[in-house]
This record gives sequence, structure tokens and C-alpha cells, in this order.
Amino acid sequence: MKAALGLASRGRGRTAPNPAVGCILVNEGRVVGRGWTQPGGRPHAEAMALEQARDAARGATAYVTLEPCAHQSARGPACADSLIAAGVARVVVALGDPDPRTNGQGITRLRAAGITVDVGVQAEGAARSLAGFLTRQRLGRPHVTLKLGLSLDGCIAMASGESQWITGPAARAHAHLERARADLILVGRGTLEADRPRLDVRLPGLEDRSPMRAVLGHGTAPDGWLALDGPEAIADTTALDVLVEGGAGAAAAFLAADLVDRLLIYRAPILIGGGRPGVADIGLVHLGEAHGRWRLHDARTLGIDRLEVYERVRG
Repeated sequence: MKAALGLASRGRGRTAPNPAVGCILVNEGRVVGRGWTQPGGRPHAEAMALEQARDAARGATAYVTLEPCAHQSARGPACADSLIAAGVARVVVALGDPDPRTNGQGITRLRAAGITVDVGVQAEGAARSLAGFLTRQRLGRPHVTLKLGLSLDGCIAMASGESQWITGPAARAHAHLERARADLILVGRGTLEADRPRLDVRLPGLEDRSPMRAVLGHGTAPDGWLALDGPEAIADTTALDVLVEGGAGAAAAFLAADLVDRLLIYRAPILIGGGRPGVADIGLVHLGEAHGRWRLHDARTLGIDRLEVYERVRG
């Protein structure tokens, strides 16, 4: 299942509104088929793996990061039906599909056909992989990641506005990988006017993975960009995963609206002193309101910099 999750990541940022799913078919200890959701959402991961496996799928075990779909579509058959027709013997599912068109029906259909189904293997990893799709299904909006490149004293720029570069090349490369996994990347109007950022992906081999671009704030947007009046407007886009890159006002607006689900903090080993803060006022009245909101998920060293990943604690 971990390998299937790795395959699923290849589709991130390219499959909306469909989820990015991975599938591996194993028969007698040998991988006979691999697949992941293709750009635009079709073919699905199961269809890709079955096409590769062909007759070797009969009697195989399918490892799928999301419950196989149960609904028919003009773009292809239901994956549950395809697995049944291929004669797989067992399906291991990481996570059930909350889409009301499936929502347990895929698993029920597989079991009714005599196929053994196990659910919940690597469920936590699948939930993170599918965070955009799950957030869209449950809350009606995309999953939002806020990225901050900070000095040790929490600044994103000198007082003059100079900000290139706070972090080193390894951290910047990782940030570009995060861009490649997003459907939409957003900055505030102040950042747009001051920096004229390209917001593209500049990693070799991933240049075609640049997400849609948006600016937060009233007014028009550059050609090819979206203009969003407020943070809540992300719900009206087709995005599953949104990356907010700056600046302090945009970060504060999303935090104040409680629309940030994940924090990426790239911390450089420098002190600026008197620089521009990474986040503007988010409306907290008492210090106690700040506690208990964020849980550290990951921390690692990237060159000379430090990355910390936090997840919003909800419910």
C-alpha cells in the first residue's frame, strides 16, 4: 500500500475534481500491474493497473488507496465492476470513498461478487495523500496549505522589502515540489505588485506541473490568473489543493478565516531584526486562543534550513 500511495502522488495537482489514487496488482508475489489517476481524472488508477496486468489480474490482489468507485460515467466504467470482471481475488483498500455516488457501495459490490475486501491499511497516509479530495467532500472547499519562508526571528523580508533569498536552494526546491502537487497557488495583491512572482514550477522534468495562479484582493488579475475577493472564494474554484505563498496579509486572512489546514514553515538560520513579519494580525484577543490549534507532523533538515510541517487540529 505504501507503494500505491507513492504512485498516487504522481497524480497530485493534475486530477481535479477527481482524487489522485494509486493502485498496484500483485499475483503470486509479483507486481503485474501499476496505475495512478491520469491528468484530468481519467483513466482511474484501477483501469491503468488492469490494462497493464491484463490476464495476470485474475486471482490477483489489488492494493488501492481509495475505495473503487461504484458509479458509471460517460468517461469510463465503475472501477468496482472492472475489478470484478477482471477476476481479482482480493482488494485491499486504504480508505473508504465519502463521495455519495460510492460511499461504501464499491466495497459492498466487490464483496457481493465473492471478492475478499480489507479496509484501513495505511489509512492515515491515504488521508494525507487525499486531503484535498476529502476536504472538498466534507467541507465543500479545497485543502489549504500555507507556506512561510522565515528567518529565525519570524521575518519574511528585510524592512526594505528585500526577500531573495531567505532560504537556501534545497528548501526552495522542496517548495517547488509542493507547488507541483497543488491545483492552485495564491498570493496577496501586495506581493503580486511588489514582487511580480512567476509562481511556476522550476524543477527539471516538472516544468509542466505549474498550478493555476490566483491573487487575493479586490481588482483585476493578470492574464491567466484568477482574482479572489476573499479567502472563502476558494470554494468556488475547481481546486482540491491550494497553496498560499504570501505575503503577510494573505497569510493572516486565511488564518483569521480558519481556512488553513497545513503549515509549511521553512526556517533559515539567519536573524534579520526589524524585518517584515511573516503573518499580520489574525484577530486573536487572548494568548490562550493560540494554543492547541496546531500539531507537528514532520520536521526535517533541507540543506542549511529547517522544515516544520504542522496540521490544524480540528474537532
